[in-house]
Amino acid sequence: MTSSSAEPGARQVMGRPRVTSRDALERLAFELFARQGFDKTTVDDIAAAAGIGRRTLFRYFASKNDLVWGDFDRQLRKLRTLLAGADPRTPILEAVRAAVVEFNRFDPEEVPWHRQRMELILTVPTLQADSTLRYTAWRDIIEEFVARRTGLPATATPVRLAGNVLLSAAVTAYEQWLSSPDVALPDLLNETIRQVGAGLAETLENAS
Repeated sequence: MTSSSAEPGARQVMGRPRVTSRDALERLAFELFARQGFDKTTVDDIAAAAGIGRRTLFRYFASKNDLVWGDFDRQLRKLRTLLAGADPRTPILEAVRAAVVEFNRFDPEEVPWHRQRMELILTVPTLQADSTLRYTAWRDIIEEFVARRTGLPATATPVRLAGNVLLSAAVTAYEQWLSSPDVALPDLLNETIRQVGAGLAETLENAS
């Protein structure tokens, strides 16, 4: 492509092919975040390093924050599918635990990238503010499942309690994982959800 046909703002990095996939853009951005810091890395920096223009970058990600979260909507659909496929005979909290653990299971080569993603999400103030909406979407899926299985309204206090407690358990597991890299994330999620599960199970049983 000649300079006259390139998208305005795009600059080819010498010796580096243009980056034109979501996964490759994420990897490239994470490299820049590691070198420069999240707040000091601009969308223009990422686009320039990828050899594309801002408009092309925004076709993949609506914002720099969205780039860190990746395709979170697709991941939430996966969580909803896992819960929908749970055996009706499985106790509610056991079904949630199994789904959340599976939802957070990654191939070994993906683990370092996911660790970097979560370090950003849990430590960068601008991302922490943005995370509220993502956490709410995650919690809503859990509450929908709990409401469906108990027959309680989604607005019922025990259902909302379950959503908030399980979210807190998952975030706690992630925080522990970031500080204990030798421990497997699925093991930590198993443990934290089991620890809160007994009390929640009794609460939901008494309410339904």
